[in-house]
This record gives sequence, C-alpha cells and structure tokens, in this order.
Amino acid sequence: MNLIEVAKEVLRIEGNELLRQADKLGAEIENAVNLIHSIKGKVIITGVGKSGHIGAKIAATLASTGTSSFFLHPTEAMHGDLGMIGKDDLVLAISFSGESDELIKILPHVKRFGVKIIGMTKNLDSSLGKFSDVVLALDIVSEACPLNAAPTTSTTLTLALGDALAVCLMQKRNFKAEDFANFHPGGSLGKRLFVKVKDVMKTQNLPIVSEDVSIKNAIDTMTHGKLGNVLLTNKDGVLVAILSDGDLRRALMDENFNINEQAIKYATKNPKVLDNENILAIDALSIIEEYKIQLLVVLNGGKIAGVLHIHDLTGLGLK
Repeated sequence: MNLIEVAKEVLRIEGNELLRQADKLGAEIENAVNLIHSIKGKVIITGVGKSGHIGAKIAATLASTGTSSFFLHPTEAMHGDLGMIGKDDLVLAISFSGESDELIKILPHVKRFGVKIIGMTKNLDSSLGKFSDVVLALDIVSEACPLNAAPTTSTTLTLALGDALAVCLMQKRNFKAEDFANFHPGGSLGKRLFVKVKDVMKTQNLPIVSEDVSIKNAIDTMTHGKLGNVLLTNKDGVLVAILSDGDLRRALMDENFNINEQAIKYATKNPKVLDNENILAIDALSIIEEYKIQLLVVLNGGKIAGVLHIHDLTGLGLK
C-alpha cells in the first residue's frame, strides 16, 4: 500500500468535489446570503456529530467576520436552550442526510417562532430540506473514505460553503481590515492597526548618562541597561547622542582607543528618533528595519520619554 498515493487521492477527491460544486452553485447561495443579511438578530448554527463540529467552526468564522453567530447543539436546544433563539434570528441547520433525529425535532419549534431556516443537506426532499426556506445542497459524488462511510468529502464541502457564506457576507457588508481587527485585537492585524508606540515603549530604568561620561562608565551603564545602547543627554536632559554596542566595537578598533575617553567621541550624534508616541508600533518597526538600527528613542520636547527596541516590536508578532 502506497500511503502517499492514498493521501494524494483523498485530496484529489475532495478538491475535485469542491470544483464541481463551484460550477454548480447558483441562486441558492445568493438567497442564503441575502436572507442572513436581512435579519436583525443572530445566526444560530446547529447540527449533530461531525456536522456539529463543522457548524461550530462556521459559527466562529461568521462571528469573526461581522455576522453575529453562535453554535447551539440540538439536544441542548430541546432541554431549555431553545429560548436562546429569538424571533429576529436565523437558524443554519446542518445534516448530510437531512434526517438527524435530534435536529429534526427542534425544527417545528423553530418554525413556530417564525424563524427562517437555511438547511445544508444532500437531499432537498428530506425533512430538513422541507423545513428550510433556503437549501444549500451537499450532493457529493462520494466520500473520500474508501468505505464511502466516514464523513470526509461531505464535511469538507460543508465547511467550504460556510466559508463562502462568510466571505459573501463580508463583501455585502463592505467589511474592511479595520473591522476584522476590531474582532481580533490580539491578532497580528489588530496589533498592526491599534498598538501604538506609547503602549510598548520602555519608560523605566533607561540607560541614560550625561554627555561627558567616560566610555568606561558608559559600558557599565550599557551592561546593566540590557538594551545594547546608552543614551547621552546634556545638563537639561535633552538627548544629544546614542552610543550603541556597534559604536563601541568600532571604537575598540581605533589604535588610539582609551577607555577613559568621553563616550560621546564615538557615539552617534544624530540618531533616529520619534517625537510622537502616538504613531503605530508597526510604523516604528518599519523605521527600525529601514535604517537597520536596534533602538528608537521617543522624545517629548527633546527629552527622553521612552525607548523602543527592535526585540520589543518583533516580539509582538506585528508581521
């Protein structure tokens, strides 16, 4: 048995089925999208077994892309949770056979509330098909399972149709990257759009020394500061230069190097700085990458408000 070929065949079967369904898809998907878009309430996804697992994922995808949605198990619905479905809601019911007993039992009660139903099933004449206002067909040629028993192709198609619904709804609502970030503030996109320099800059125990300090003392401050840099300021506390570990290495190559010399002799006199702590962290990272530096000093009226190290920014997962 060539397991690689078996795996490839599974992907071919499921991939070909998705392509076949794409060619068959018609007005039913538009009707489903328009129906969901028209409701004032939530989309409640329900299903049993593998269909339930797929339904939970569809609910999560819808919720994260601007369509209020949650998953409700049919058995829990029959034992009190049916009250979670309101008259302004819509039910998306999933059953490949269209005859899942637990699911079919709740449908008359759903219809009694006047709630619209979108069904996903292989059989339009099934109980689910008859209860549904719109049916998205799951009429696959065969499962990828060699016994044609385990849900494989059917669940893949169901998942893909759920994605299609979500993307169509995003388009219909003109759902933008900013909207997506609002639902994912902890994700990379959310961080890129919302995290500002002031949220991540270091403000305490900064390696600051006076501009007349010796290299020896500057090295000691650099070691304890753990930023690979020392900030040199004048008597008024205004930044005048930065001594980096790179500057220090270059100084050591000077045959006239004296550790008791003033550090400012080897420091960078016009370092890259930020004078606005409200700019986005992703923009600050772009500056660091463009100029190939490790540290950006954030100034307020010429004085040091904080610093941004490249490791602080890359550790956020901004890219």
